[in-house]
Amino acid sequence: MTHFDVFNGDADGLCALAQLRNAQPREAELITGVKRDINLLEKVQASPGSRITVLDVSLDKNRVGLERALAAGADVFYCDHHFAGEIPEHHNLQTFIDTAPDVCTSLLVNTYLDGEFLEWAVVGTFGDNLKDSARRIAKPLALNEGSLQHLEDLGVYINYNGYGSNLDDLHFEPAQLYRLISPYASPLDFMSDGAEHFQKLEQGYRQDMASAALLAPEYKDAAVAVYMLPNEPWARRVSGVYSNDLANGDPARGHAVLTTKANGCYLVSVRAPLSNKTGADELCMRFPTGGGRKAAAGINDLPADMLRGFIDSFAAFYA
Repeated sequence: MTHFDVFNGDADGLCALAQLRNAQPREAELITGVKRDINLLEKVQASPGSRITVLDVSLDKNRVGLERALAAGADVFYCDHHFAGEIPEHHNLQTFIDTAPDVCTSLLVNTYLDGEFLEWAVVGTFGDNLKDSARRIAKPLALNEGSLQHLEDLGVYINYNGYGSNLDDLHFEPAQLYRLISPYASPLDFMSDGAEHFQKLEQGYRQDMASAALLAPEYKDAAVAVYMLPNEPWARRVSGVYSNDLANGDPARGHAVLTTKANGCYLVSVRAPLSNKTGADELCMRFPTGGGRKAAAGINDLPADMLRGFIDSFAAFYA
């Protein structure tokens, strides 16, 4: 019997799987990639009896791969918080999908496991920039503020590591980073035993964010701000966490961070205002290759001739 663990390469995907495999150990082929690599079920060669776990990627974006896996006789466990569209009804498909803006996949897995590996759920939730949700679920742990900050930092750094146009941009390939963190029931033990890995992530994050801090907005009004990043590895790595940082610093404003790509198009990260966490997915889905969730969404390949149209639509949407 072949097992596949299919997961987003960001903090939410990694920490969701870390919870599951600490609770339900299983040797499986890991299918993941950079954060924007979301058509992951296309890479699965399922057969009768295959067991497939899918975490933190949109069902709607993986519909063809999911239907093919089910038709091949695979059993699929699907847990996610992105736009799903119509969910297929199939006796081999088990779904835990909730698209509410304050929910992420790590939270859903935490509920599924009755909080068995809550610390990893907190890390993943912080990494998905759901600070209030993370602090709420962390209360039973009774951690001091220093330990809670360590969990938040780890979540941010793991999330930061997932961004890039390809695996060469990353400090750790997501599958590699998952293998480093997954043996630990507690992320605090990982940070203690794997201090050199944590420090590599922390140093890279701080250097890249220092470069981003020098940027001025390309466009700004009372409701939104748009920032442009160059076609450089540091910029590709920082695009998502920089978007979160901007949102946290100005919660009444919507933010978009656009990174120039080698093909002349733009990689777009959109954050809805934290005071009104809705509509980011709706806005991005108006453009080719757009998608995501209500509070945070993106466009993988915005054509250059649509740049002005995107900025105008973004400004009007949150005006």
